[in-house]
Amino acid sequence: MAAITIAMNMIPNKPTSYRLGRKPSKVVCCIASTAAAVTGTDQPCSVQQKQNPPRRSGNYGPPFWDFNYFQSLNSDYKEERYLRRASELKVQVKKMLVEKEMSSVEELEVVDDLQRLGISYHFEDEINQILACVYDQKYGKNISQGIKERDLYSTALEFRLLRQHGFNVPQEVFNCFKNEKGDFNPSLGNDTRGLLQLYEASFVSTPGEKTIDLARGFATNFLQKNPNKKIDENLSLLVRHTLELPIHWRVRRPNARWFIEAYERRSDLNSLVLEFAKLDFNIVQAIHQEEFKHLSRWWKQTGIIEKLPFARDRMVECYFWNTGVFSHPRYGYPRIMASKLNALVTVIDDIFDIYGTHHELQLFNNAIQRWDVKAIEELPNYMKICYLALYNFINEMAYDVLKQHGLLIIPHLRKSWEDLCKTYLQEAEWYSRGYAPTFEEYIDNAWISISAPVILSHAYFLVANPIQNEVVRSLYKYHSIVRYSAMILRLANDLETSPDEMKRGDVPKSIECYMNESGATKEEAREYIRFVIGETWKKMNEEAFAVNSPFPQDFVRIATDLVEKVIHLLFQFFKMKNINMI
Repeated sequence: MAAITIAMNMIPNKPTSYRLGRKPSKVVCCIASTAAAVTGTDQPCSVQQKQNPPRRSGNYGPPFWDFNYFQSLNSDYKEERYLRRASELKVQVKKMLVEKEMSSVEELEVVDDLQRLGISYHFEDEINQILACVYDQKYGKNISQGIKERDLYSTALEFRLLRQHGFNVPQEVFNCFKNEKGDFNPSLGNDTRGLLQLYEASFVSTPGEKTIDLARGFATNFLQKNPNKKIDENLSLLVRHTLELPIHWRVRRPNARWFIEAYERRSDLNSLVLEFAKLDFNIVQAIHQEEFKHLSRWWKQTGIIEKLPFARDRMVECYFWNTGVFSHPRYGYPRIMASKLNALVTVIDDIFDIYGTHHELQLFNNAIQRWDVKAIEELPNYMKICYLALYNFINEMAYDVLKQHGLLIIPHLRKSWEDLCKTYLQEAEWYSRGYAPTFEEYIDNAWISISAPVILSHAYFLVANPIQNEVVRSLYKYHSIVRYSAMILRLANDLETSPDEMKRGDVPKSIECYMNESGATKEEAREYIRFVIGETWKKMNEEAFAVNSPFPQDFVRIATDLVEKVIHLLFQFFKMKNINMI
């Protein structure tokens, strides 16, 4: 396991009154070992099958969506007349960005609107030019220039947009809004627009930025009081939407759908921009429908759900996930391949978590390590279907990359799968022994078992052009951006699904491990996990904003989208539907 451990210094220390007792080397799991479906027998697989070993059930319900329904979908927005009109509108909006006389604040507001409406990808060059000019004017030479003329609204808007696009704006820009005690001036509490932007800006912070931490608490305190204030109805709606989930954590397409309606109610709307946003949304949705029709046919043809009825059938959710991670419409192939990957990860997770015997899981893990199609002969029938589907998927992806880039990537993809299955097997062994790992043991294993490293390893080869050896080596060693992404995903998952997984029968998650080790209450443990997520997010931002990152910007955006947007929306959605995604 040493090759895939994560350094515990990635876990920040939070001042706490909890006193750690002596760590027991072994803690008896609260689940009786006799209930374990994963047994320690070393009998041949054929003998075990004849004995009908006990199997657990995740009690997963069938999908909400019907195959035939999706195959029947057809959108008019694939037609040439809509595509032609969209091209005309794009030209007109681009002309407005280049030729219209606007102040720097007005330019930033337009950029923010385009991003929220989901159409900024059409104008990346123009937006980068606008932001570069704003940065040079405001921050390029002397940051103190005009500092007395700063207002909270424009300063916070600049700070967020510039940081999101890789410009180095220091937290000191907010010092002019503090009083002699170092606190934000209470008089700012009446500036709702400014506070809203300050709150949004606080989510692009990096480690050690005390001013930004202070800003979030200050803005949150006043914004939460807004229901008692008389403010513009549209502004009030935006405040509620933002407090629910900041823009930095939202999925682009669903948020664009919400913002289009909000933008349409504004008195200062631009009719061309609005028409283009609506048309683009419908055109992209038509693209997504065609992609999913292809995916659902592939999924049905694998026969996995028919042959493995205990596993989750979550292809719709997997594809929806990837419309957020690979949000640019040009990423059709990456969306499809990543959705196949996610669906296979989900099924294999269920095999290790609830269905396979210990002997079967060892056989499957050995087959993954060997990566030899002959290994399929040693597997039980239900595993043969899954193993061959995975084997074919990896070879399909490797073949496509070899054709395009002349590089054989099977060894790199294999490595990520080997590591993932090792961690799955470790969790199965903990469960079968009734062993509760220490917090450190759990984290060392769980940041990989959440599957983010395997997802990101595949994602790089899906979007990179050209593929760079330096980056491949960094991925092979699990670069910090991969580790931070995985850590956030794991801990956020534990916050949302831990109770359900414990009821179903699983190893203790981070919350339970921390409670066992520290003596903390459940709520105190959850508070600590939320704190760790927040601190890790700052490190993630630092990696994402780094100018010397070895990774292409598209991959960095995918790594951040994986956790910062998609996971939060999906957790809200599945919590509402009472379903576990992971």
